[in-house]
Amino acid sequence: MEDAAVDLWATDEVHFQQHGSRCRMWVPPETKDPVLLHHPTRRSVGYFGAVRLRDGKFQFSRETGKFNAVTFFAFLKRLRRASVRTGRRVVVITDNARYHHARLHKEWRATHVEDFVLDYLPPYSPELNPIERVWKLTRRQCLHNRYFPVLEEVVAVVETQFENWRKGNETLRRLCAITLDAVFRSPFTIPQSMGTSPAP
Repeated sequence: MEDAAVDLWATDEVHFQQHGSRCRMWVPPETKDPVLLHHPTRRSVGYFGAVRLRDGKFQFSRETGKFNAVTFFAFLKRLRRASVRTGRRVVVITDNARYHHARLHKEWRATHVEDFVLDYLPPYSPELNPIERVWKLTRRQCLHNRYFPVLEEVVAVVETQFENWRKGNETLRRLCAITLDAVFRSPFTIPQSMGTSPAP
């Protein structure tokens, strides 16, 4: 992480539900308990996202279709264009979803391996991906204990927050550093296991 020639990013996909999330909250004893409406729907909106660990810079793309090799490839190309401008080699932490290994973009990844490479986490270890904390923070700040009568309101509040994070920020940098310090700098981790997971 101290290599000035490398930029470490973390990427993942997420769905945000229109029905939001209900969480415990503190209410003064003299105040009547609030009633939180809950929309009876399964509608959701999906996003590809990536965060640069050294400064919290955030990139995102709304996905109106499915997460698959085609849509992930499109996001990879956008992420590369945005990330390699620093002149550093970009290493992107990601999980082992099948479409992250897809043949569709295998040749493209090989072509750009000198300046842009995916580094795969060990199987079944989402807690090692720093961007998972970004999704939790987004839910807490944007969706907890709120009512959304239409999905477009979820999109508006989430993307307003995402836009605030585009240029880098201390909040995401510190948030991702929690995972970074606990996992990648721990004497109990085995960093050589990263990037060696075989394609499913």
